[in-house]
Amino acid sequence: MTSKFEKLIEEIGNMSVLDLADFVKALETKFGVSAAMPMMAAAAPAAEAAPKAEEKTEFKVTLAAAGDKKIDVIKALRKVTSLGLAEAKAAVENAPTVIGETVAKADAQNMKKELEAAGAKVELA
Repeated sequence: MTSKFEKLIEEIGNMSVLDLADFVKALETKFGVSAAMPMMAAAAPAAEAAPKAEEKTEFKVTLAAAGDKKIDVIKALRKVTSLGLAEAKAAVENAPTVIGETVAKADAQNMKKELEAAGAKVELA
C-alpha cells in the first residue's frame, strides 16, 4: 500500500460518524454512485440467514418384515424393547408393526441395527 493511501485511511479513521456520513454523501454526489446495497444483494444474506430445517430427533420405528429367522427377530425385539414374549411374537407375526412411536434418534438407530442383524426389515420415519 502506498503512503498516499495510508495517509487517506488514517484521516478517514480520525473522522467522526457525522463527518463520515457527509464524506460518503459528497463522494456519491461527485461520482454519481450510491453506497446503498443493491436490492438483490441485500436480499441474499437474508435468504442465507433463514433457519435450516431442524434435524429430526424422534422417530417412529416400524418392523416392516420379520424375515426368515422369526425366532431371532423375536429375541432381538425383546432385547431392544420392553415387550414380553407374547407381545414380541405377535408383533413379528403381524408385521408391519409399529414398535416405537417417538423414539430418540440414537435408540431408533440401535433398534434398527439390532433387528436388521437378526434378519428383520425396519423402517424409521
